[in-house]
Amino acid sequence: MTDVREAVLALRRGKGMVLDDADHDTWSAGSFFTNPFLDAERSAALPADAPRWEQPDGRVKTSAAWLIEQAGYGRGYGNDRVGLSSKHTLALTNRGGATTADLLALAGEIQRGVERRFGVRLVNEPVLVGCALPTH
Repeated sequence: MTDVREAVLALRRGKGMVLDDADHDTWSAGSFFTNPFLDAERSAALPADAPRWEQPDGRVKTSAAWLIEQAGYGRGYGNDRVGLSSKHTLALTNRGGATTADLLALAGEIQRGVERRFGVRLVNEPVLVGCALPTH
């Protein structure tokens, strides 16, 4: 059991998903966007190399991380306060001194960019309390 636990922790550390005071990639809101489920027509409109996992109900699941990266938001994208993790595209990180508004602005920028590029609206995974993603 200890070996399995250590293997899982090592995998998660490699993605910046285990808190480490010295690693700003771990100062994150975790995976911020969920993987979208698309209808067959929307899935067919994606580039041929887009990840696709057919679902029993006829929908197709694709990768939010792939969409984000292909829309031009690579690992490490952001500014001096907030950005995408350099290890895991779905993690929005506080690089020091970021506010909720900073994080939401970056999330909104990414959400709009993916929608412009692919016509897919990403949905945030964290429940937002007392705030919302910008719509402009």
